[in-house]
Formats: sequence, structure tokens, C-alpha cells
Amino acid sequence: MTGLAFLVLFAAAIFGYLFNRRAAEAMLWVALQGPVVNAMVMSGLPEGTTEGLDKGAVQLILAEITSVARGQIFGTPEDYKIAAAERLNEINAMAGWLMLAVVSALSAVGLMIARGRVSAPFRARQAVEHIVLGLMIFCSVVAIFTTLGIIFSLVFESIRFFERVPLSEFLFGTNWEPQIPIREDQIAGAGAFGWLPVILGTLVVTVIAMCVSVPIGLFSAIYLNEFASPGFRKVAKPLLEVLAGIPTVVYGFFAVLTVAPALRNFGADMGIPLSPNTALAAGGVMAIMLIPFISSFADDALSAVPRSLRDGSLALGATRGETVTKVLFPAAIPGIVGGVLLAVSRAIGETMIVVMAAGIIAKLTINPLDSVTTVTVQIVTLLIGDTSFDNPKTLAAFALGLMLFIMTLGINILALRIVRKYREIYD
Repeated sequence: MTGLAFLVLFAAAIFGYLFNRRAAEAMLWVALQGPVVNAMVMSGLPEGTTEGLDKGAVQLILAEITSVARGQIFGTPEDYKIAAAERLNEINAMAGWLMLAVVSALSAVGLMIARGRVSAPFRARQAVEHIVLGLMIFCSVVAIFTTLGIIFSLVFESIRFFERVPLSEFLFGTNWEPQIPIREDQIAGAGAFGWLPVILGTLVVTVIAMCVSVPIGLFSAIYLNEFASPGFRKVAKPLLEVLAGIPTVVYGFFAVLTVAPALRNFGADMGIPLSPNTALAAGGVMAIMLIPFISSFADDALSAVPRSLRDGSLALGATRGETVTKVLFPAAIPGIVGGVLLAVSRAIGETMIVVMAAGIIAKLTINPLDSVTTVTVQIVTLLIGDTSFDNPKTLAAFALGLMLFIMTLGINILALRIVRKYREIYD
């Protein structure tokens, strides 16, 4: 390192301090205000000024002295407060110069150490790789501990819940009425925590959504990838991406104001009684929300299939439809399964659409024309309002979350097995 480079780095360090001088002085003031600055100011007060005063009165005097030092004078302060304010300003000026000296010394020491390390044998590439590796390890550890924290929080709170409610009652109970009295003067039921109506409603809404969204999403992806003209694909693909970015509350309003009334009117015309909130309305609108996810993943998976497979199939005399069904679709099944899995997870975890379109009352039914509720809706409902974490009503939310986590984990494991099986065949 040349002397000129050393001077440039040293000047940059000094300018950095000067540029952030206010922040540096503020940090120094916070660090030294209690033990040093206040003691220096109070030591200059006349004898007997703070004698017999409690801590609050002393702090009030210090606050008045600080206000006078800043020029914020209300009324006529005493002479000793004016003198103390002048002393405080002198201490602040001294602190600024002291900070400059400390920063200069630390900068000089740091630059000397850096100058000794930056030499010809110094391998910058290896140092950067070590830094990047350490950063990646840190991020991995954070992700792992975050996951463990989520799991432990669910498990520990669920154990507290199952100490109050038997596990058999929770898993096999057919009645979900978690409203129990929280205070002594509150009137409520005895409470029932059978989760079968809740999980059944979740599955009903999810199945309806997947039955609608998976075929439409796959067919749209196949058409856009294999049959659509470049101009049409250029317009349709961004529209699907925009549809994926619409907030779920908008879909909820669409379900309440458009889909649900249309279903009720259709049922009235056909002589079929329909509930104001139905699983069909929630699942149908949720399917519209999931179509872009499935279509986008399927389109990317089909586009990733090697061109040689297409050309080989067509060269052997297969039609475009046979090429899609016999060659492209099996080869792209890992990406398609990933998209469907993401859609299932999104459907299971959706809350807003179900709250607005399907309701919050748990019913043990598989009728899509009846109102149902889901696990996520009940979790939100249990944690809203004046609740404490020492009663079964609130702890039931953690038990539901644990069951939802186990169910989603099982779906992920199944999907990974399917993907691994097809990858062994088509890789």
C-alpha cells in the first residue's frame, strides 16, 4: 500500500466521522450521560441544592438545566441553573473534541492493522470466499433455529392444551365450540374442542378449490406453452401474473358480493336451498386465486423439458397432443407437482376468503352448499379479543396450528417422494 493510499483512507475515516458527527455525539451522550456528564454537572451546583430531594426531583433539576443549555427557557431560571447550563455546554463541546480524538486514534490503529494485512501474499479471493461462506452458514443457522423455534412454540403450547383437554377428545370429537368463560363474571358454554368439523371444512374447501384450479391451470399452461401463438402468449402470460398479485381480501369481496349472491339466486331458481355462506363459493373463488400459481409452475416445467424430446416424439409420428400427454407431461411432472403442492398449501392456509364467503361456524358436513370453517379461520378467531394464554380457548389455537403443520409436512413428504420417483425415470 502506497503512502498516498494510506492518506486517502485516513482522510476518508475522518470525513466519515465529520459527516456523521451528530450521530456519534448522540451515541457518546447516551453512553456517558448517566455516569459521567450528570455527575459533572451536579458537582458544580451550590452545596445543599439537592440535599433532601428524592431521585425524581433531582432528575427534574437536570431536565431544567438541559433545557436552559439548549436555549429552551421558560420563565426566569435561577442563577445556579444558568451556570450549570453553561458548564453543560462546555462539557458537550469537550465531548465533541474527545470523540474526534478517539475516532482519529481508532482509525489510525485500524488502518495500520489493515495496511499490515494487505500485502502481496494476501489472497483476497480466499478471504472473500471465507466471508461469503460464513454469511451463508449464518443464514442457514438462522433459518434452522427459526424453524425449530416455531416447532417448539407449537409443541410446548399444545402440550399445555392437552393437559386440559384430552387428546382423544380433540382428535375424535365431533363438536367444536371453544367459547368458554374467561372471567368469573362471563357467561359462556362448557366448551367442546373436537377438531373433526374444522379439519373437514378445511378439506372440503381445499378439494373444491383444487378440483377447479388444477385442470384449468394445467390446460392453460399446456395451451400457452405448446399451442398459443407468440402474440397471444405475450399478452396472456402477464395477465395471469397480475391475477396472482391481487390481494386475497379482494377475492373475499368478490366472493361475498358476486359469487355467493349468484349461487343463491341460481339455487332459488332450481329450488335448492342454499346457505348465505357456502363452501362452494369459498372454494370456487379460491380456485380463481390458485389458477395463476399452478399455470405458472406448469408452464415453467413444460418450458424446461429439452427440445430434443419434443422433436424426437414428432419425428416418430406422434401428434402434438400425444407429445404433450406421453412425453412432455411425464417429463415435467416434478415442476407440476411443485406447483400443485404450493397451491394446496396456499388453499389450506387461506383465511380471508373463507371468513368472508364460508363463515366461522364449524359443521360436520361435506355438503359444498352448506357453510363451513377452516383451521386458519378458527386460529384467528381464537386469538382475537381479550384472551390470555392460560385457558384452553387460546391454547386450542396452538393445537390447531400443530395439526396443520403435521398435515402440511405429510403433504410435502408425499410430494417429494413423487418427484423423486419421476425424476429417476425422466432425468
